[in-house]
Formats: sequence, C-alpha cells, structure tokens
Amino acid sequence: MAIEETADTVATTDATDTVADTVGTTAGAITYPVAPGYQVNVRSGPGTNYRLVKVLPYNSRVPIRCQRHGQKVSGPYGTSDIWDNIAPGQYVADAYVKTGSDGFVTVPCG
Repeated sequence: MAIEETADTVATTDATDTVADTVGTTAGAITYPVAPGYQVNVRSGPGTNYRLVKVLPYNSRVPIRCQRHGQKVSGPYGTSDIWDNIAPGQYVADAYVKTGSDGFVTVPCG
C-alpha cells in the first residue's frame, strides 16, 4: 500500500512540473510565456495605436494582472481582441502570449 501512495505522489508531482513549464510563478505571481522567437511590443493601452512603452526581449514571461478587449490583433496564438495588462499602463496583445485559452484567464480590467 505504501508503494501505491508513493507512485501517486510521483505522478502528481510530474503533472505539476509539466504545467509549471508552461505557466510559471515569480514571487507568487503566475507568469505566461511570450511566443518563442518574438520580441513583443508593450503598449500604454489595448491597441497598436497606443504609445509604445517598451519591447519585451525574446523568451520573456509576463504576469497578467487583468485583461480587456481592444484592437483585434493576429499573432502566433491566433487572432484576438484580448489585451493582457502586465503592469500599470502596460498592455500586450494576448495573441502573443501562451495562456492556453482563447478567452480571459483572469479578471477583466476595471
């Protein structure tokens, strides 16, 4: 019986590690990977017409504080009008972030 419990624990740990490869945590905040091979623009609002705040380097991970609808953008993860708020006044197009969902993964921005 102890052997079965150990096997269950190992299976659970392996499954958690697999999820952690896609969705990481930084100081308690969940982060999501930006599409590999892309430097993603960070805008001051949910559209390409908003001011460019900065450019994320390759292989970045971002926290998503909240999400809102904005300009429709096509990227490696499809076409979407969802924009991810990664910090106050900083948005990235969700089509460039691997969230594993076509919809919101967190609360709408207020």
